[in-house]
Formats: sequence, C-alpha cells, structure tokens
Amino acid sequence: MIFDLDDTLLDRDKAVVQMFLVILEKCYEGVNHSFKNEMLQKFKEYDKSVYGYGDKTKMLESFFDEFPPKHRLPSDNIQDFWNNNFPNCFSISQDTLKLLNTLKTQVNIAIITNGVTQRQKAKIINTNLNSCFDIILISEEVGFSKPDRRIFELALKKLNVQPEETLFVGDDLEKDISGCQNVNIKGIWFNPLGIENNTEIKPYAEINSLDRLLDFKIIGTQLK
Repeated sequence: MIFDLDDTLLDRDKAVVQMFLVILEKCYEGVNHSFKNEMLQKFKEYDKSVYGYGDKTKMLESFFDEFPPKHRLPSDNIQDFWNNNFPNCFSISQDTLKLLNTLKTQVNIAIITNGVTQRQKAKIINTNLNSCFDIILISEEVGFSKPDRRIFELALKKLNVQPEETLFVGDDLEKDISGCQNVNIKGIWFNPLGIENNTEIKPYAEINSLDRLLDFKIIGTQLK
C-alpha cells in the first residue's frame, strides 16, 4: 500500500494556518482579531497559488506588500525561513500512526510525495512517519513527479511487488489516482471533505477516513 503525503497522511491546511501564526508572531505587532482573520484568508490564497512550487519567496513578498509588516523578512532570507519553519507546523494524529503500524503488519507500505527533499524529509521525521515506512520516494530526490508513471514504477521495483498487488492512497485525482492507474495500480481516492468528482478519472474506491483502509483485506496476494 502506497500513500501520498500532503493532504492524505498530513493535514497541510492546518499546517498553513500554523505557518501563518509563526509569521504573524515574527513579523507583526498588535494585529486585531478581525484583521488577523482577513490576513489569514489572503495568506491561504497566496499559498494555494504557489502550491507545488518549491520557492515561496515571491509568495511571501506579495503577502508582505499587501499587509506591510513591522519587521519584514529580507528577500534572501524568506526561503530559508520557510524551509526551517514550515515542516515544524505539521502534526499527525495518534490514530493515523496506529493505523499505519497496523497496516504495516499486513502489507508493505510506502510513501510517494512531490516536493522539495529538505522540507518533505523534515515533515516525515518531525511527525515520526519515518518509523512507519521503509520506502519513501520524494520527487526532487528521484527526479520524477506524480503523475509521471516512472515514480510509481520505481516504487513497485523497490517494493518488489506487481501493480495488481498494490493500492495507492491519495487526495489528488490527477496526480495520485490517474498517475497510479497509468501503471495499473488501483487508486483509492482520499476525499474527507466529500468533494464532487467532476473529472473523467474513476478511482478504484473512495474513502472519507483513513481507517476505512482496514476494509481492504489481503487474500493471498490479491487485494480486495
């Protein structure tokens, strides 16, 4: 069983809020509650606009231009500030860790994630996910990004399994589900918010909670 990282195992939206609070404390003073909420919504919009891009400098510069801070970060420090602080904003529930450890007793489990190696590794280590997974593939490190079939093929090779023996769990229909289906891996769409699927992509299954994965039993080498 192979997992996506952000917005599947880890709640990235919650981490973005935490990162905003870090920036608020570092750069601003005396912001009232209602204005803080307005800033947070804009911060989320700016973050969403550059999701998937490694460099966050222009994003934060634009945010600072719209909401001038008391203590502005120098442009050449922004990326290091983001890299050093954002991974620490992630947390993982004990229920998710317990689930992963249960699954690990039944099947091989792995992670495939797009992103910057430094940040993704820090997230994984800070949330103790490194203790759950033997195989972790990060796009920057291996040279391929989802939905490129080669990153899925590399995972199959490292796990020494066949596509029909494998499930992939992810929140992104195009990158995760369509990507894994390109190499005949069954894709389980993690959709906790109940988003309507308006695409041509048809997941093997859809779940709104990770504990639903326990419904997918192993019978010999066949996955339900």
